[in-house]
Amino acid sequence: MVDDWRTDRIGSARRGENPTVLRRLRAGFALIGDVQFLPGYSVLLVDDPAVERLSDLSGDKRLAFLSDMDRLGEAVERACRRRDASFRRVNLEILGNTDGFLHAHVWPRFGWEPAELVRKPVWPYPPDRWTDEQYALGPRHDLLRTAIGEELDRLRTANR
Repeated sequence: MVDDWRTDRIGSARRGENPTVLRRLRAGFALIGDVQFLPGYSVLLVDDPAVERLSDLSGDKRLAFLSDMDRLGEAVERACRRRDASFRRVNLEILGNTDGFLHAHVWPRFGWEPAELVRKPVWPYPPDRWTDEQYALGPRHDLLRTAIGEELDRLRTANR
């Protein structure tokens, strides 16, 4: 079934079946987001589905996850800055209110966002941004996906 990977995102990533995976990192997986109303949106998934919160990780693994989050954030920043002159910043969030496993959101933010939303978290965006097919991840995002992956590789090589 096409959607099976969505019901077990971590397991499907571990099995190499999650099509959103960009790279395997030290403590998890870097993924490009299912929705791209803010192009470059990415997610860091912990590699163990039993881990619900950051405090569930040992000290070393916790630092590795936070380092991976930093690396993914910088990779998204570099890729988005090159592609869009109105790129402003990256927002990093560990929330855990919907999915019961540790993950971090990496949201690029742009100057072209609606004035009433540009300085707020992304969550007040209208519901259609999360569900409308025009914002769904697809082949038109392949260059962006490649750019983020290449930045992740460069940052690894730089021993970050």
